[in-house]
Amino acid sequence: MREMNLDDNSNNLVQSLTNGDSEKISTSRFSSLLASKDRDYLLSSTEADQVRISDLEGKVIGLYFSANWYTPCRNFNKVLIDVYEQLKSNGSNFEIVFVSSDEDLDAFNSYRESLPWLSIPFSDLETKKALNRKFEVEGIPCLVILQPEDNKDGATLYEGVELIYRYGIEAFPFTKERLEELQREEKMKHESQTVTDLLTNPGRDYILGQTITGKVPVDSLIGKTVGLYFSAQWCFPCAKFTPKLISIYQKIKQTLEEKGGEDFEIVFVSNDRDQSSFDSYFGTMPWLALPFGDPTVRTLAKYFDVQGIPCLIIIGPDGKTVTKQGRNLMNLYQENAYPFTDAKVELLEKEMEEAAKNLPRSVYHAAHRHELTLVSEGTGGGPYICCDCDEQGSGWAYQCLECGYEVHPKCVRAVAPAGSIEGR
Repeated sequence: MREMNLDDNSNNLVQSLTNGDSEKISTSRFSSLLASKDRDYLLSSTEADQVRISDLEGKVIGLYFSANWYTPCRNFNKVLIDVYEQLKSNGSNFEIVFVSSDEDLDAFNSYRESLPWLSIPFSDLETKKALNRKFEVEGIPCLVILQPEDNKDGATLYEGVELIYRYGIEAFPFTKERLEELQREEKMKHESQTVTDLLTNPGRDYILGQTITGKVPVDSLIGKTVGLYFSAQWCFPCAKFTPKLISIYQKIKQTLEEKGGEDFEIVFVSNDRDQSSFDSYFGTMPWLALPFGDPTVRTLAKYFDVQGIPCLIIIGPDGKTVTKQGRNLMNLYQENAYPFTDAKVELLEKEMEEAAKNLPRSVYHAAHRHELTLVSEGTGGGPYICCDCDEQGSGWAYQCLECGYEVHPKCVRAVAPAGSIEGR
C-alpha cells in the first residue's frame, strides 16, 4: 500500500508537469506518436469501427498503458471509465488511447471490448514499444496526459493515475493551473476539517455501533483521537492485520480508561463487496463503522488518497489529520504508538535507538539459513517489509547481506548457527 504526505506529493505532482520529456504536443505530433507508416487510425471499443487520428485535433489525450492480466489495472478501470464517461457526457474535449501490454490478441480483444475509449491495434508492436520508451513507462497502470495546444499548459503529465484517483473528474483539463487550484482547495479543506464534516452527510449524522440501537452520534467522537480503518473481509492483508489491531485497540482503551480524560475510537470504513460480508466482518470488531455502501466511504477514500488496504488514518482530538501511517506505527510500536503524534513518534524512535545499542550486531534466525546483520537507515537499512510478519518496518532491522532478507528485531527467533533451518 502506498501512503504519501499531502504537501510533498502535491509538489511532486506539480513537478511532474515539467519533468522528463516536456516537449510541446501539437496535432501533428499526435499523428507522429500514434500512427504508423501504414495506419492513420485507432480502434474503437467495437470491432468494426475505426477512428482517424486526425479526429483527436484540439483534444486532451490520455495515453493509457494497461493490461487485462494485471489486477491493479482492472481496479483502476472502474474509476477511469466513470471519469471518462462523465467527461464525454458533458462535452469535454477528452479522449483516451489504450496502449496494450496484453499477452495475446484474444486477451487484447476481450479487454478492449470492456473499455469505452480508443486503442492502438495489438499488432502494432513498434508503436507500442516506441510510446513505452518515449514516456519511460516503468509500471502499469500508467496514464500519460498530453495537451493539444503548444502553450504554457502543454507539458506532458505523467501522474494521470494518481490524479484520477485523487480528484476524479475535477482534475480536467489536467493543466498545471488546474492542479495548483485543486491543491489550494484541498489544503484549505484539510486545515478546516472536523470529525463531523468527515463522517456525516446531509442524510446521516450517526455511525454504526455494536449496541442494541446500533446508532452512535458522530458528534460523540468530538475531542477523541479517531482511527479511520479502511479494510475489507476479502483482503488477505486486512485479515492478518485486523486481529492485531483489535488487540492494540483494546490495550489503548484500557490504558486510557485507567488514566481518565482521553479517549480513542476506531471507525471501520468498509470496502466489502456486499452487505453480508460487511455484517460478518464488522461483527468481529469492537469499534464503530460507517454504514455499508454509504457515499461517505468513497468520499473519504478520495479525500485521504487511499490507494490500498488495510489503511489506518489517525484524526486528532481537534479533528485534524495526525498521520496516514497509523498501520505502520502500530506494527512498529503497538499500543505505545498512541496518540500517534510527531512528538510521540520522535520519542519512540529515540527509545528504539537506545534499545538498539543493546542488541547483538548479528544473529541467526530460526526461519533463515544465513547470518543476519543489524542495520539502520544510516548503515544500509531503510523502509522494508519484514520477511517474518509481512508488515512494514523502518529504522533498525536484521538484514541478510547475502540475499536481502530482512526482519524486525522483535521478530527474530535467535538460534545457534547449527540449529538454523533453510528459510526464504
